[in-house]
Formats: sequence, structure tokens, C-alpha cells
Amino acid sequence: MDVDVDVDVDVDVDLLPLGAGDKPVIANLMQLYLHDSSEFEPRELSAHGMFDYAWLDSYFTAPDREAHLITVAGRPAGFALARCDVDGDDGAWNVSEFFVVRRHRGRGVAAQAAGLLFQRHPGPWTLSYLLANAAASRFWPNLVSVQASGPVSRIEQQPPDVAAPKIRLRFQAGHH
Repeated sequence: MDVDVDVDVDVDVDLLPLGAGDKPVIANLMQLYLHDSSEFEPRELSAHGMFDYAWLDSYFTAPDREAHLITVAGRPAGFALARCDVDGDDGAWNVSEFFVVRRHRGRGVAAQAAGLLFQRHPGPWTLSYLLANAAASRFWPNLVSVQASGPVSRIEQQPPDVAAPKIRLRFQAGHH
């Protein structure tokens, strides 16, 4: 599967900030995201057959966290969760969770949505992706190389510091 960071001009992508009343939409999409990511890191279903995500409420209550709905032609197509309260990040924004439903992958939707997210907060950003996730391992470095204004730092993280091997990128987003 090729990961294209080019923008498909025929795809109408938007990134909508969400409030507390919109939490059920993200909660539903979160189940799809956690199911997909369970291929790459250990996740167990709850007794109710759901994946738990303990931090969802904080994206609707904490001032330093944001939830966004990714839409294509006005219909839900994924989400982006961002925060600027990561320990040791000196206030940089962080892409905490990012998800595009399978139907819209490979069409530039993720690249457009991530670009819109970075535009919301020009300045320092961080993000991490799992090494086992081949698509993410191609997508994020390619996208960041296009979006970054300046050098990109790349740090490899290994257990026991993290649950699964991952790469962490730090870069400046904004004016080129």
C-alpha cells in the first residue's frame, strides 16, 4: 500500500473542532481506531466487548487538549486528538491519536487533515508512530518532511520506556 501525502483536490476534507456534545461521535470512531491499532500493540476488549480509552473525556474538558472530526464532503471520516500538555515537550502540540476510516485512506484525506491540524497551532509539534505499523511508518515521516519548516528530530523509543517500539518526531509546523 502506497502512502500518498499529496492532496487530492477532488476530495473535500475539513477538520472540525468538537465540543462535549460531540463526544459520542469520537467514542464510536475510537472503537474502529483501537481495533485497527490492536494489530500493532496489545489491546484487550473489555467484558462488554469494547476497547477502553481512558483519556477521551479529557479531550472535551481540559483546556490544553482538543478533539477534531475529520470530514469528507461533510460526512465523518476520522478524527484527530491533539494536546499540548505532554511532560517534557515544553508546550509543543502533540498529535495524540489520528485516524482516517479505511474507505478514505490513500486519497490524501489524512495529509489534508493533518495539514489543517498543524495550521491551527503553528510552532513546535511532536507525534509518535508504531514501528510495526508500516503504513504509519511511511506516512508520518513523508508528511512531516513536507509540513515542517526546519529540521525534524527523530527519536526511536523501545520497551520498557514504551509499550511497543515507536518513533517520535519533533518539528516546527507553520510558515515555510
